[in-house]
Amino acid sequence: MHADTPSAFEHHERRSPTPGGRLARSAGVTGVATLASRVLGLVRDQMLAALFGAGNDMDAFIVAFRIPNLVRDLFAEGAMSAAFVPTFTRQLTRGGKPDAWRLGNNVLNALLIVTGALVVLGTVFAQPLVRMYAGDFASVPGKLELTVRLTRVTLPFLTMVAIAAAVMGMLNSLHHYFLPALSPAMFNLATIVLGLALVPVMPAIGFPRLGQIALQWPSLRREGFRYAPVFEPRDAGLRQVLILMGPGAVGLAATQVNIFVNTLLATSQGTGAVSWLTYAFRLMYLPIGLFGVSIGTAVLPAASRHAAVGDTIGVRDTVSRGLAMMLMLNLPATLGLIALATPIVQLLFQRGHFAAADTAATAAALRLYAVGLVGYSTVRIVSPAFYAIGRSRVPVMVSACAIGANVIASVALVKLMGFRGLALGTSIAAIVNAAALVWLLQRHLGGVNVRRLGVTVVKIAVSALVMAAMAAWLQNAMMRAVPGQPFTAQALRLAVSIGGALAGLGVTARVLHVDEFADLLSTVQSRLVRDRT
Repeated sequence: MHADTPSAFEHHERRSPTPGGRLARSAGVTGVATLASRVLGLVRDQMLAALFGAGNDMDAFIVAFRIPNLVRDLFAEGAMSAAFVPTFTRQLTRGGKPDAWRLGNNVLNALLIVTGALVVLGTVFAQPLVRMYAGDFASVPGKLELTVRLTRVTLPFLTMVAIAAAVMGMLNSLHHYFLPALSPAMFNLATIVLGLALVPVMPAIGFPRLGQIALQWPSLRREGFRYAPVFEPRDAGLRQVLILMGPGAVGLAATQVNIFVNTLLATSQGTGAVSWLTYAFRLMYLPIGLFGVSIGTAVLPAASRHAAVGDTIGVRDTVSRGLAMMLMLNLPATLGLIALATPIVQLLFQRGHFAAADTAATAAALRLYAVGLVGYSTVRIVSPAFYAIGRSRVPVMVSACAIGANVIASVALVKLMGFRGLALGTSIAAIVNAAALVWLLQRHLGGVNVRRLGVTVVKIAVSALVMAAMAAWLQNAMMRAVPGQPFTAQALRLAVSIGGALAGLGVTARVLHVDEFADLLSTVQSRLVRDRT
């Protein structure tokens, strides 16, 4: 690219009023699309809960799906994204689209080769893999064998999701956020529509994830990308991605490996424990996706662009704004989930084969998972920032410590609290991971406005406590005013409780002059005004 030729990024920067506005807008667009995907994910889980409850069949499916899902989280959507987006952004910023497209094709073809080999190996060695992961299932006749069969059926989706993650990374680097964030909804939608009739066939042929790729591909073509069957192992950009992926897999592994450990320990806790923990974590993953992943998705390309031109202050300010936005949203979400865990689980899942005892167990796990919500989301924002600034070894060391903390806490707590101790152990590990990463990042960047973040945390925490107290009081009052278990009564009680709690949050935040809350309202109001005009 000629030095005097402005890039697409420069044009975009000139159009955007402020860095904070750009980040809020990108995170907001991503959050709206993510919300749609998460809602469909809840509908999918409701369907599965009604059909299978928390029994042996559901336990087998969850364990079978978690094996390829763990590999996806570590390599396809975790390490690969953290390594690929900064490298692709650097190529795009310095060399223009031709260099970026060449890197994109190399990465796509490398993913096809690597994930294809993993799928073949996983299919061949599915039985010993499942025995290592869930050997206690053998005590229930047919449960282990069913898990092995389901593992072989679900493994091929790994290739499709790896390609979808690479396409998403390219589009995010080009300032496209809505469709990439919406694309996972295709998986949930296809599962809902086709699940009842095509469960044995659909995952094997990759329909859900193929739809995820198809939704994004036209936007990438409009930007000028054309797929080419080229693979250049000596390409400098590809080597950089591969070099970063190794540490990236470890650096972003803590949450996924901790879930893996939880599942391993939960298989010894009897029928239902795996399912209860999974339903609870999926509910908790809704605010993680909305307020952690969506903000992290917007932060990574922005931080990478600043890092590509040596702008350390820009990286620091971008990460600081992302953390402040996340705290404003996730602290209230944490206390809200703790206060309303039982009515939320009851409304969403308690029907069909999902009984009241399943609701109580899932709600108990949800409360303890929620303790670590801020920690999970912080890691999703801060850990990729280290890859953007070329400090990939730091998250590796911190992640290893967090995994060790989770193993120690989970093994100790499961003896005291049963399966609920596994949820608390994961939360403790997430908090340890997040605290260490923030402390180390501020040292590398010369600070991340820790004092300002501390004041923000105190103000938001007070507002969130008022909100949680309001939610609990309203729920009890509504139980007396609208008793009974019909769906409409449950929905009305929960709607009033949440609405009143949010009103309490808003009033308290205004009284305490929480700047992030005012910025959030301003962003929403400006969006509504634009929509009306």
